[in-house]
Order: sequence, then structure tokens, then C-alpha cells
Amino acid sequence: MIAVSAFKWVPAMVQGQVRDLRVRWALEEAGLKYEALLIGFEDQSTPAYRRRQPFGQVPAYQEDDLELFESGAIVMHIAEGSDVLLPREPSARARAITWMFAALNSMEVVIQPLAEVDLFFSKKEWAPGYRSMLDGRVKTRLKELAAYLGDKAYLEGEFTAGDLLMTTVLRILGHTEYVKNEPRLAAYQSRCEARPAFQRALGAQLASFEKR
Repeated sequence: MIAVSAFKWVPAMVQGQVRDLRVRWALEEAGLKYEALLIGFEDQSTPAYRRRQPFGQVPAYQEDDLELFESGAIVMHIAEGSDVLLPREPSARARAITWMFAALNSMEVVIQPLAEVDLFFSKKEWAPGYRSMLDGRVKTRLKELAAYLGDKAYLEGEFTAGDLLMTTVLRILGHTEYVKNEPRLAAYQSRCEARPAFQRALGAQLASFEKR
């Protein structure tokens, strides 16, 4: 059985954002059963958990004797065994993998800091100036992504793991109007989130929080 660590609870403002959602979604797309191992914040620093996840984050992933951490690496592992998430044709497969890296290395690294300022540091004296700088960077990246997407349904033909990761990155801006202001991206995100596998993954994550 595959096991994925996830938080028992997080504040409402980040529910539906925690990165185990990416892994749950990939598993749902691949048709693989899994169980969620729910942890509290107090568990993150324990030696037992740090052996599984050196930085104390979620998700950690276990599949028989294989243990992984980092959501992108876990999604890659799952995708490698799924025709839904990675095409068989070598060039198409390589392009899909490129978009996986782009989501994390070109998009998330710009988007995540803005969300952190808004959600956790907005009252700091330095926040307005820093956010102003981040605003321009985020808008530029979104325009570049929208220009590439154009009128395509997905980044590279059919839905792939690249779209899965990109959608979860765009969701980080859910408290803002940034994506809504790029209609092509807004439609793209909605299209990806309408997939039954995403709906099951999101429902499973949110259900854990509701139990508290």
C-alpha cells in the first residue's frame, strides 16, 4: 500500500494548498490506491519523521521499501508509471517533463513568495515594498505562460503531469485576482481542476481538515 503523509489540520487560508494535494492528484490520475498518514505540527520535528522527510515537511511518500520526499519528485515517480501523466512517445514525454520543472522552477519560485507575504507577513514594515517588486515578477511570468498556452487546452496537447503541477502552482494565487486577470490561464486552471481525479484528491484533503 502507498502511504502519503499529510497534515491533520491547517488554517483555512491554506486549506487546499498543502502539497500533498499534488501527490494525491497524481495517484488518482494513475488509478493507484493510497492511504493518508495524518500528522500534527508536533510530529514534524520528531526523529522518526525527519528520517522520512529531512525538512519536516509534507508530503513524505512510502511505497513498499521506497521512501521519497519533495512533491515534484514524488509526482515524477508516479507519472513514470502512468500513461495518463506522461506520454509514451519520447519527445512528448520529454516536453511534459520540461513543464514539470518549469512549474516548480520558473513559476512557483516567483509565486510562492508573494503568497507568503500576503498570508503571513502583510503587516510587516517591509512588506509593501517587497510585495510591489514581487507583483511585477508574478504578472510577467503569468503573461509569459498565457502567451505560450494560447488557445491550447493543455500545455502540450493532452493533459500531463506538467499540467498537474502547473495547476497546483496557479492555485497558490487563489487569494488574489492575478490568474483571473489572465483569462486563458483562468480557463486552463478551471479545465484542469474539473478533472474527476483532482476533485477526488481535493475532497480527500479537505475531509481530513473537517474531522478536527
